[in-house]
Amino acid sequence: MQHFIYISFLCVVLFPFEASAQLQKKNLQGYVLDTAGVAMKGVNVRLTSSSDTVVISTNRIGYYKFVNIRGANIKLTYHMLGYQILEKSFPIYDGVEDIQVLPITLKPQSSLLKEILISKVTPIVFKLDTVQYNMGAYSFRQRALLEDALKQLPNIQVSRDGSVYAYGKQISFVQVDGKKFFGGDVLTATRNLPIDFVKNIQIIDFYGDQANAKGTPSAAAPEKILNIVLKDDRKKISFGQGTLGGGTENRYLGSLGLNRFNDGQELSILGSMNNTNTNLFSFGAPAGGERERSTGELSDFADPTDGLNKVSSLSASFSDNISDKTTISGRYSYLKKKNITQGNSLLQSLYANSSIFNYEDYRLESNDDNHAVSFNIESKLNKNDILRFTPKLSYSRTKLSNIRDKNLSNRRLTTLGNYSSKGIIESPNAELEALYIKYFNKPGRKLIANLTASFHDMRKEELITDQNRRTDSTFSVPVVTDTKIEQQIFNKNENNQLKFSASYLEPTYHEGQLEISYDYEVNKIFSQRSVQDMLMDPSLFNYVDSLGVNYDYIYSANRVGINYQIERKKKLKFNLGFAVQPMTLSGKTADKLIKTSYDNVNLVPTFGLRWRINNDTDWSINYMGRNNQPSFYQIQPVVDNSNTQYIVIGNPDLKAEFSNRISTKLRKSIVSRGQYFEADFAVNIVANKIVTEKTTDPNSTIQQTKFRNTSGYFDVKSYYLFSTPIINDDFQLNFSGNYNLYNNVSYANDRKNYGDLMMLSQSLQMRYMLSDYLETEFNGNYTLNRVKYEWPFNTNITAQTYVMSVAAKGYLGKRWTVGAEFSQRFNKGYTFTNLNINPTVINAYVEYTFLPNNLALLRLQGFDLLNQNTGISREILGNEVLDIQNNRLSRYFMVSLNIRLQKYPKKSK
Repeated sequence: MQHFIYISFLCVVLFPFEASAQLQKKNLQGYVLDTAGVAMKGVNVRLTSSSDTVVISTNRIGYYKFVNIRGANIKLTYHMLGYQILEKSFPIYDGVEDIQVLPITLKPQSSLLKEILISKVTPIVFKLDTVQYNMGAYSFRQRALLEDALKQLPNIQVSRDGSVYAYGKQISFVQVDGKKFFGGDVLTATRNLPIDFVKNIQIIDFYGDQANAKGTPSAAAPEKILNIVLKDDRKKISFGQGTLGGGTENRYLGSLGLNRFNDGQELSILGSMNNTNTNLFSFGAPAGGERERSTGELSDFADPTDGLNKVSSLSASFSDNISDKTTISGRYSYLKKKNITQGNSLLQSLYANSSIFNYEDYRLESNDDNHAVSFNIESKLNKNDILRFTPKLSYSRTKLSNIRDKNLSNRRLTTLGNYSSKGIIESPNAELEALYIKYFNKPGRKLIANLTASFHDMRKEELITDQNRRTDSTFSVPVVTDTKIEQQIFNKNENNQLKFSASYLEPTYHEGQLEISYDYEVNKIFSQRSVQDMLMDPSLFNYVDSLGVNYDYIYSANRVGINYQIERKKKLKFNLGFAVQPMTLSGKTADKLIKTSYDNVNLVPTFGLRWRINNDTDWSINYMGRNNQPSFYQIQPVVDNSNTQYIVIGNPDLKAEFSNRISTKLRKSIVSRGQYFEADFAVNIVANKIVTEKTTDPNSTIQQTKFRNTSGYFDVKSYYLFSTPIINDDFQLNFSGNYNLYNNVSYANDRKNYGDLMMLSQSLQMRYMLSDYLETEFNGNYTLNRVKYEWPFNTNITAQTYVMSVAAKGYLGKRWTVGAEFSQRFNKGYTFTNLNINPTVINAYVEYTFLPNNLALLRLQGFDLLNQNTGISREILGNEVLDIQNNRLSRYFMVSLNIRLQKYPKKSK
């Protein structure tokens, strides 16, 4: 009787769920292509199921969609006159609401005598964290590399230095078939991989290895990564290229790259030397070793690298599956770079009773030698447990020279000076990261642990000479004072860091997941600094005790947290958590005359919501809190007067900052129209913000900088992007823009000062392609940079930049290509008047291909034909506004020869 009641209860409870599953509505969508990857219009697609029979036709981009399908055991039949009939069954999708059918390829009947031509359109699949481009639907030139192909994809942009931007953010690293290619280096992939090897391109929001293992995206902003999916018959390939060129102004270029893929094995060797800022790889930095740039600068065809550079590089990378469960990869890179930058700057320092203006002409020279070695070992243990080790070693040695002519003014007080420094910096570094993922018998239950240990050492020896002539014209007879210092400075800084984190995940009812986490971090800093007065007898080793330091500093923090996440039917994901984080900062000098300590406990809530409103729209909102510890430069308890006009004193009593960040994002795609919209908005409020505290005397040009904690800082950041085809898919239009507001806080002569910094940028891009004949691109960008101060007096400092550019490339038959690039920049509100600040840049080139399969390319190019390339930027910090103008690579002509090496093996099994 008890069994009968139990069975009856189960029937009553489970029957409605079973009936609901059978009647659950489903949506199916997909694309139909021909064997060349071209979209097919007018294909009849017939759907049958246990309770449905529907027939529709594909639209002009080969797209079809069935909605509100109720039956089970779905079968699709594809039919078009002149093509083979194709049937697909989907019985396993019962109970799933949205079905994304992989692209279907129809093969022509063997009796066909004529080729059918259909307009090309690229199907794009938008997923929650991934956008996938089907490269087979594009038409590329025979010699095109991945970099050329990316320029044709909607919402992807490539700058002149090779930096890649997708959906407004810079690509951090590159993968090939899910594995980092050449250590993830962006330039290596885009400037070496032929596009005819590529099947799909995926743009992925990457939240980190730990977040991926948990299945819980971090509240922090994700990186954008590029994953390249190779064609099935290109997984065993050998390819490479060599380039040799020479030109006017002693310009030269030489490079050689060899690569081999073999079903998981990878071997690459690259080498280059040039003085044209053309690199094969970026030494691990996303932006080629330079500062991160905004998408607005993509409108400018000028070379974006400051100064003149000579670069030599050599790098080798390998990857191999040494067993069924173990993969090993490694990379070695060497980079030798010489940079000479000449420029001028104007620094405006605003105070209540005075404003100091400092105009400088300078010449900076650096000679860098960088070595880097990295390995990655990943193994699957029992029950598919994963263990990964990633050790990294690097060594850099830099010779620096800095020569400046200064002109400072404060009312009727002027200071003319010369500053020079020469030095050598050596920095050995080591890092080890270990990741362990333990899977249990119960699905969803797992343990994730991550350990990172790093050692950074910096040794710097510097000789500084600073001499100034101060003239005070407040008197009838000006008073002139001369000062001079000459110091030999020795610095040694060690930074040892250990981070450990562990998370235990337990699945719960109703698609829930409970996470218990623990994080530990300790950061130890040791610094030694000695200053020798060289104006006295150097043989006597006259060290200045007041300027030396021997300091130990420790930051440590523990964090215990709990987080609950629930996901419903792949449409709604919600998480709520809470953590407690006690932390300690302490420091002391070797003689124990200075000793500081600070303890605090932070309560850190976390919150996240991701809602997939429908197949084409999703929205998310997240909150995150975290600590930011002060840098050693801010806490060092000594006076640094190596620049006598700008004296810096650290504050060992600084507390750690605590930031509260809330962000939201909305994405909308209309696949059938090829349209996409994205917008995000973030607010960041920081407690105990570390700010500058600057003081000066009204009758002096000398400024002193200290640091302190304060409240009142916040920033707001927003961004939007909209792209759509016009007339047809060969004409693409992109709008994008961002608005950033920073409520900066600083102190000037003990008075709190708020400076509202607003940065606004709006961009427009239009691309048009006429198949095999013409490629054109128009860019327009407007940038507004404005700062307002209410104290010491109402101040409004504004700088504006307009950039317009046009690029065109024409194909004259199968051998000849001609191209030209034009960009005009208008700068308004900057302080420079002695040099051209509105550069016009014109580049032009002619290319001729020859040998079988166009394997050789001869190129004649002219860069910056009007010889006007220059770089201008503005930096704002506290009560200071700094305008900078630097020289850049300018007019030259070059002839180069490129030879492509490719081997097409038999199709991989």
